[in-house]
Amino acid sequence: MKTYIILFASIILVLIIDQIIKWFFVLTNFGYEGSVISLVLVYNKGVAFSMFAFLEEWLKYIQILLITSLFIYFWKNIQEYKAYIIPAGFIFGGGISNIIDRFLHEGVVDYIFWHYKFEFAIFNLADIMINIGVALVLLISVFKKKQTA
Repeated sequence: MKTYIILFASIILVLIIDQIIKWFFVLTNFGYEGSVISLVLVYNKGVAFSMFAFLEEWLKYIQILLITSLFIYFWKNIQEYKAYIIPAGFIFGGGISNIIDRFLHEGVVDYIFWHYKFEFAIFNLADIMINIGVALVLLISVFKKKQTA
């Protein structure tokens, strides 16, 4: 039971924090021009780096199918993937938050623009949490393999 609580708590935490930032700061015309990072409002109609934007309305349904399939697989095998509970929560929470954006706005609400020394894609907290989740999955996997070797 504790495993399920941790999973849902991490999903809800990421989702709520990301949506609060978007609704109360970014969508209220809040902006910031910094020397390293700026906060600007952009609606991303694709996925990372605006890929697959040509799928338009279909993209959000494809993403729902993908995240639902991954969640069902993870849920059915949760004991096997117990070490990945928090990273999975970060990934699912970020993914769900971005899907919610697609239904409520013109696209995913992105707002963090890194422009120090090079210009990087504009992204949001959900994207950061997805990347942290993936990095943690990789780290946990590497350390688990070292322990069994």
